[in-house]
Amino acid sequence: MKVCIYGAGAIGGWIGVKLAQAGCEVSVVARGATLQALRQDGLVLRHGDTRTSVPVKAAEDPAALGVQDLVVVAVKAPALAAVAERIAPLIGADTMVMTAMNGVPWWFLSGGFGGAHAGKRLAAVDPQGAIAAAIPDRHVIGCVVHASCSLDGPGQVRLHFGNGLIIGEPSGEATPRVQALHALLQKAGFDARLSAQIQKDVWYKLWGNMTVNPISALTGCTTDLILNDDLVRGFISTVMLEARDIGERIGIPIAESPEDRHAVTRKLGAFKTSMLQDVEAGRAVELDALVSSVRELGQLTGVPTPFTDALLGLARLQARQRGLY
Repeated sequence: MKVCIYGAGAIGGWIGVKLAQAGCEVSVVARGATLQALRQDGLVLRHGDTRTSVPVKAAEDPAALGVQDLVVVAVKAPALAAVAERIAPLIGADTMVMTAMNGVPWWFLSGGFGGAHAGKRLAAVDPQGAIAAAIPDRHVIGCVVHASCSLDGPGQVRLHFGNGLIIGEPSGEATPRVQALHALLQKAGFDARLSAQIQKDVWYKLWGNMTVNPISALTGCTTDLILNDDLVRGFISTVMLEARDIGERIGIPIAESPEDRHAVTRKLGAFKTSMLQDVEAGRAVELDALVSSVRELGQLTGVPTPFTDALLGLARLQARQRGLY
């Protein structure tokens, strides 16, 4: 299988190494120092004391790589519009595009999902519809990542913990192509699960990320310190209850309480969220995919979101002040 990784950061690099080890012909769209590193050393993955290196074909221009069987889009949400402008040469009639990204994706209300709101475009994540036009729904395979990775340097990935990928068609169907992809991911060594409703898995991960991420960016605190503060944890829980109400109205109820979800986060220990890492590195933050999209879904479904609004306003103001939004 020909696989292209678009976004050779930590998650994209991790996926690329394992698929290459499983026998896939892996290529990468990259530029600058990452392009040079990939051409010289290939993709490198470190986990504990184990170092794995795989050769990949790397190019700055997607046209140099040609049509793929699978494109893994693993960029930060703010970079997705630029990817959409350049991805066309990689996509043929039968190409699958697997989105390994955080937050609410542009295809969230596709595949007949969302009840009365099915098919609507979320302006928070695809303002002009350019992403949906460049990557039509028929190509999309949703993906939720449960792993923590970082970069030691360009093309140098370190896996900290986790090995999970949940995938599914936006329609929820167990199509032959998604079953084949699921089998490939399992062969590659991922803890891969095929979801009957990938939007539910997206929403459940978001349910924790949409609060802890921006609050960590605002405060500079690790997750343990955030959840150990009673007042902050109470605020987070209230935002989560707003999101839970929204989920119920679009067909993805969550039976757990916010405290149940906090317990899951606590088990991960003290760590810096991806948004805090982005702020510290001076990178654009994923506020729209993680928070603005939830606010928009609240407006669509008639759920008031005053606490979500407050969180978005504060995080947005800080990010704008730093030139990150």
